[in-house]
Amino acid sequence: MGYEMEQSVNVKNVGLRGVTVADTKISFIDGEKGVLLYRGYRIEQLAQDSSFMEVAYLILNGRLPNKSELMEFDALVKNERLLPDYVYEILNAYPKNAAPMDVLQSAVTSLAMSDPDLFEETRDAHIRMAIRLIARIPVLAAAWHRIRKGLEPLPSDEGLSHAANFLWQLHGAKPDEEMARDLDTCLVLHADHTFNASTFACREVVSTKAHMYAGVSAGIGALSGSLHGGANAKVMKMLMELESENDIAGWIKSQLDGGGKIMGMGHAVYKTMDPRARFLKDMAARLGRKTGQERWHILSTEIERLGIEAFRKKGKTDILPNVDFYSAPVYHIMGIPLDLMTPIFAISRVTGWCAHIIEEKFAEAQDKPALYRPKAEYVGQYCGLSGCTYEPLESRADLGDSLDGTFF
Repeated sequence: MGYEMEQSVNVKNVGLRGVTVADTKISFIDGEKGVLLYRGYRIEQLAQDSSFMEVAYLILNGRLPNKSELMEFDALVKNERLLPDYVYEILNAYPKNAAPMDVLQSAVTSLAMSDPDLFEETRDAHIRMAIRLIARIPVLAAAWHRIRKGLEPLPSDEGLSHAANFLWQLHGAKPDEEMARDLDTCLVLHADHTFNASTFACREVVSTKAHMYAGVSAGIGALSGSLHGGANAKVMKMLMELESENDIAGWIKSQLDGGGKIMGMGHAVYKTMDPRARFLKDMAARLGRKTGQERWHILSTEIERLGIEAFRKKGKTDILPNVDFYSAPVYHIMGIPLDLMTPIFAISRVTGWCAHIIEEKFAEAQDKPALYRPKAEYVGQYCGLSGCTYEPLESRADLGDSLDGTFF
């Protein structure tokens, strides 16, 4: 009958944790010190002083633009906001209960079919495709939200910034300058984060010589998972469920003692507080006061404080708020539905995805093979190199209901 082949799995490498797979010049993380750099610039300085358009230019081109370059780049993005008519037809044909991330992934793939640069293998062509994707993903997200509500998508307003135009197309009302600026800052904070799951998905796909849209579509698929981009919606669900909870400490203890999680706390890389979370925490407080929804910030900070205390009692001193913990109340206060919180992530992260795709395709030299092909440890049934004995169908015993899934 054969036997199970004994294999030793290197636990450190499960999920490629700690495994360097390529070089990058785009962003850098020091998880021990809580540092995030885009092209050498601290995220704190960019969030404080820069804009998403400026950061997008930086990430794509490797340097900050001068004034005329920024104006030209901003104009190029605005000029590419219009979606092809067939894309609206596709959106209108989708079931109205379709998940926004699924719609976004499908619609991005459809955009590839009319891109004139799709198969031009030059860096300039890829920059043009990146500009189109940066311009159109927010338009897609807003259009789908209105279509599923039975409303007509709204045209872009060329007088509005990238963030402000999205809020206008989503809600049908021009946002105030402060809220638009806050969303712009959120986009800066989410624009890149080295080789996270979605970015690696993009790079792995285009390492096969697939086109940029295929890579971005893969990134959206990876981002849709609750362990990656979907976490912010889960944070907001948690806050809503705890809004009337009188014993937060007791709830936290029950969660942790039962093997559960506190959504938005802990990170795969950071061993200190996520530097992006600090900005979002202050933003949640300010927006809460402005809109009369300060309860979300008060509740979040209480969960943070009591959660940290509970984790420390268990000897876990490195479980602290991540970017999702405070982005959830920020987006909720902005009127963004739960299932559109992850698309907001994609609206920003497409910048980093495109930059990584370009780097993957056009970097002058990288100490890696052209095609990603990791190795797996086989731990299934093993009967030697000659293989297990094949029994004809009619000779096999009837095992009844013995299929318990253990072979998966």
